[in-house]
Amino acid sequence: METNEPGPGDPEAETNIPGSPDSERTAWRAAGAKVREFPQTPGVYLMKDAAGRVVYVGKAKNLRSRAGSYFLKAALEESRTASWVGEIADVDFIECESEVDALLVESRLIKDIQPKHNRELKDDKTFPYLMITTRDDFPRVEVTREPWASGAKLYGPFPSAGSLRGAVQVLQRIFQFRTCGLEIDEGDERWKWFRPCLLASIRQCTAPCNLRIGKAEYRRDIRRLQMFLEGRKKDLLSQMGDEMRSAAKELRFEEAARMRDEIAMLESLDQRGDLDTHAQPEVFHVDPQKGLVGLRKILKLDEPPRTIEGIDIAHLAGDQTVASVVQFLDGLPFKPGYRRYKIRQVEGIDDFRSIHEVVGRRYGRLRADGEPFPDIVLIDGGKGQLNAALAAFREQAIDPPTLLSLAKREEEIFLPGQAESLRLSRHAFALRLLQYVRDEAHRFAQHYHHILRRKSNLDDVEGAG
Repeated sequence: METNEPGPGDPEAETNIPGSPDSERTAWRAAGAKVREFPQTPGVYLMKDAAGRVVYVGKAKNLRSRAGSYFLKAALEESRTASWVGEIADVDFIECESEVDALLVESRLIKDIQPKHNRELKDDKTFPYLMITTRDDFPRVEVTREPWASGAKLYGPFPSAGSLRGAVQVLQRIFQFRTCGLEIDEGDERWKWFRPCLLASIRQCTAPCNLRIGKAEYRRDIRRLQMFLEGRKKDLLSQMGDEMRSAAKELRFEEAARMRDEIAMLESLDQRGDLDTHAQPEVFHVDPQKGLVGLRKILKLDEPPRTIEGIDIAHLAGDQTVASVVQFLDGLPFKPGYRRYKIRQVEGIDDFRSIHEVVGRRYGRLRADGEPFPDIVLIDGGKGQLNAALAAFREQAIDPPTLLSLAKREEEIFLPGQAESLRLSRHAFALRLLQYVRDEAHRFAQHYHHILRRKSNLDDVEGAG
């Protein structure tokens, strides 16, 4: 299909640079034309000035598209780039296997080269780092904006908190490290009775909190993660291959199988290593942990919550009623925990009975399977929806987790047993987090409802499907 929209290197796209001499304009145009030959793969691009100095480093999921955006008219008008894109006289790239690899290479290059237009990373302490608490018996991995913490190995800084959190989610599927703040002591037998969180259930954490893994084996996994973060992926794969064969030879088949799976995931990272940039939504200009700390205070919890589930109902005039359950882990969407339901026992418009049904099905199933409950369950709605959810827990003799509802119109929070609603400042981090969970549940429910409606409409068309 033809399009009239210019691409990188086209004269219509590359508007003249205001106030620049002809030589700079020519070099800028030539660099833009060069970008058109870049691969459409993940990687890192390096912008250079006329003297060959690297002035900016960035990462891309698609090198041609991302680097090419600097040679379009919008780049000359965008406040973040307008003052320096005219300096670009040349551009190079480093192709990477995945977006995760690109993120790590970008961070290392910025730290080593210190390009002048990335310089804010060097001076601003609010940029995120990846921290591994190496002094702990079972080191945890977390994103931090406090790089001065002692007893930890730091990687970064990284330009994007969202991309970094997405990378942590991808790497956690492979290396299965913990991200919680528990102070685990291998010598304390009481940890054997501790109930692990949902990450253990879906094999994204080896559950040192339940002593399912020893300190030596866990720290070996952390060393593997560090090798990957330091760009030693080939050495890591070779080492893991040797260990896998040794384990198999010594009849340690379970350990060999686990290493086989880790090797396969590392080797296929280029196929599955895309980052979920929505992991850090624009609503959070600060670390979402502040929202969790705020919830601990207003709900009088012993610790900040780790898991939150949001529930919403969607229908059109009572037709095709569905429900959604979305799950947030450490204040961010956790897509493997999302669930959707067709409402079976309700006809017509009845949000209360629909909430009652989905709550009963969801948490009855978790209890039957022995799975951990979330720390907070958030219902989209007011006092009526909250009472319907509470009734579902009581009917199944389930002691509910912290339960609350959030009503849209006035953003009121309703809690069981409290006659008056709770109203927070519109700028409160806790409210912003609850709104995000509620809105994500609404989006997911609506999406499923639209799918069913489209399918129903097709079924009504003779000859369709």
